Amino acid sequence: MKYTKKKPKKKQVQRNFNLVMLLFFAFVGFFLFDRFLDIYNQSLMKINVGVNSSIGEVAKYTPMIEKELQKVGLEEHTVTVAALMMQESKGKGGDPMQASESLGLAPNTIQDPQKSIQQGVKYFNRVVSHGEKMQVDFPTVIQSYNMGIGYIDYVAQNGKKHSEELAKKFSKIQVEKNPQTYNCGGNKNNFRYPYCYGDFTYSTKVAKHMETISVSNQGNLSEESTKRSF
Repeated sequence: MKYTKKKPKKKQVQRNFNLVMLLFFAFVGFFLFDRFLDIYNQSLMKINVGVNSSIGEVAKYTPMIEKELQKVGLEEHTVTVAALMMQESKGKGGDPMQASESLGLAPNTIQDPQKSIQQGVKYFNRVVSHGEKMQVDFPTVIQSYNMGIGYIDYVAQNGKKHSEELAKKFSKIQVEKNPQTYNCGGNKNNFRYPYCYGDFTYSTKVAKHMETISVSNQGNLSEESTKRSF
């Protein structure tokens, strides 16, 4: 009886090798994709406003806001400053932070959003620092972005806590100094009349805007404590 030596099944070996390589590359691909998702999710853990949030045009400026705040060590207030912008301009125009007046210029003199944000953050940093120095509450700091740093001094002398009644009184003092300028445009139906210096409801409105902004990092206690302070 004649015996024949069996030849290696080269095709089967090749198929097995190809299968192993396919599984290997699939595993590597899955690992890299999973790593990408992890990095992406970590980036979302920063204070960030969702593009689909209800604050519209402001969303596109939040990376710039956060970058400027990082320069002064206040990046935990990205949502706060985004809410300020929402109240000031809804993110529209060349001066979305309405920061021209903080430089002693006429409204909307600044016509570059980046410069507006830089100056807005600079002024925000100033009011935060002065507010801490005078030991007033955070709503007072927010209100002073609208009414000027003098409001912080006024509140510091009157209980150290903001209220719309205090804001009205401060507004009235400023109106009496310059009644022709602060007259609500002569419109007595304006809700602010006769408290036409600033907006005595400003801090309340900013707090409401903060509630509409989605924060990815729910563990950020600094921003959450800011919200609770209102």
